[in-house]
Amino acid sequence: MQNGSHASSDAEANDPNCAFCQRSEFADHILKETPTFLIVADHAPLVEGHILIIPRHHYTCYGAVPAELDAELYALKREVQRFFAQYYAPAVFWEHGVFRQTVFHAHLHCFPFGSTEYDLSKELHSRIIRSQDDVRAWYTARGHYFLMEDTSCSLLFAPEMDLYIHIIRDVLWHGVSSRTHQTSWRSQQQRYAEGGPLIAATMDKWHQFQQQGAGYADETSTR
Repeated sequence: MQNGSHASSDAEANDPNCAFCQRSEFADHILKETPTFLIVADHAPLVEGHILIIPRHHYTCYGAVPAELDAELYALKREVQRFFAQYYAPAVFWEHGVFRQTVFHAHLHCFPFGSTEYDLSKELHSRIIRSQDDVRAWYTARGHYFLMEDTSCSLLFAPEMDLYIHIIRDVLWHGVSSRTHQTSWRSQQQRYAEGGPLIAATMDKWHQFQQQGAGYADETSTR
């Protein structure tokens, strides 16, 4: 098991070397901004509707995000769930928790997969998550993790490569294949090259969703 780092990268600050802090990977794909979060169409989408919830400040993962941001995070997750329910399928949330991240800035993947087909009885997960406090507790004590949440439960997994590959191959792939005609997993480079139409469709539906007043109504601004 790898241990997490709790250095200055977990502090509330912007990192000039972080693509997410500088918005260089998604400047044109922002769906919504709040004082502390961004909702963004993923720049290399697995499927149409693939979006991210990203804190503005630089935290290594959601295990490092402070509790005072939990209420807004939950509200934004509910907004994404309403959006997916209207246009796609129920949400599956996924977080790398540093393990296997490509950008070391907290970001929650939101997939309109409907279900994960994960078999709880196999007990491959390390913990059932009841709140963000459970994620923080694991990260503080144990370091890295990855996390998956569907309509039935939220599960945290130990950062073991064989387990990670199994979940990707046998659980998340079900969501991708059920919503596309793909026969194999595409690389990030392939998804980036082919993602334009999926991103455009996602953004168009999100704007419709906001115009209908189905979004999270507060002082936030939308694009």
